[in-house]
Amino acid sequence: MKKLTLFALLMLTPLVLTYAQEETKEEPKDGWSKSGNISMLFSQAAFNDEWTGGGTSNYAANLALTYDANYRKGKVTWDNRLMADYGITKTRDQEFTRKTNDRLELNSILGRQIKESNWFYSFFTNFRTQFTSGYEYADDANGMEIRTETTKFMSPGYLQAGPGFLWKKSDNLKVNIAPATARFIFVSSEFTDVGNDPMLIMAFNDAGGYFGVEANETTRFEFGAALGAYGKFEVMPNVTLENTLNLYSNYLEDPQNVDIDYTLNVVMAVNKWITANATFQAIYDDNAVQGFQIRETLGIGITYGL
Repeated sequence: MKKLTLFALLMLTPLVLTYAQEETKEEPKDGWSKSGNISMLFSQAAFNDEWTGGGTSNYAANLALTYDANYRKGKVTWDNRLMADYGITKTRDQEFTRKTNDRLELNSILGRQIKESNWFYSFFTNFRTQFTSGYEYADDANGMEIRTETTKFMSPGYLQAGPGFLWKKSDNLKVNIAPATARFIFVSSEFTDVGNDPMLIMAFNDAGGYFGVEANETTRFEFGAALGAYGKFEVMPNVTLENTLNLYSNYLEDPQNVDIDYTLNVVMAVNKWITANATFQAIYDDNAVQGFQIRETLGIGITYGL
């Protein structure tokens, strides 16, 4: 628990720095404000059979979409964000193309301002899953690469919703606290169907189930507290730093095991079309893995603003 708390504090540090960067406050305007971008990162290397310096021909590609649609009418705000990422890589000596990234996420927060402060009564909804199947890879007895499907679209799928309080200084700096959050985890029955043998059912459940979902079930219900924080600012001309932090504690089971999902995204604009992107993501979810999941990406590609 101490390690998780320390990690959460470390993840909050960039958001505190974001707050320090926010020196001016623009008067909010009524109506819709929309923005987004699509980026494509691609890399490739090729070697012929006579190349003696070592190396394997390969390619990698990643497509990412981010779109914000925020609305304000008097004291009422409605913030929406869509995030979609998909990446693949393939080397010549591998049988299968492998995923490097796969995410589909939608966030929505409805708020009503409390007097003339930065605080709002709020209700939030979060949905996330992945686009395509995920696999574990191994070699068969003949040394041929084989793969086993372990995840797929809506397996798992997560849906969270609940009332709370939103602190919002601007569209680029906000924190939502939801102390009464319902969370549903959806999975496909093909990953949880173990039949009616009591021993198999017990072994499956004792191992933690499939993303927390028990044997022969397709959903899991949790009730707890959620915190979502977002901070984005320009650290220098053409360099933008974006932080997203989500925390969740399940009151019904092991509330001390806080789920953590933190993403740091650095965008360095070369010109209107060319950008360099660096992403770091850390996830802790003991229903999935007993440890931190870490993802890092770095690339140069084409970006189009929406």
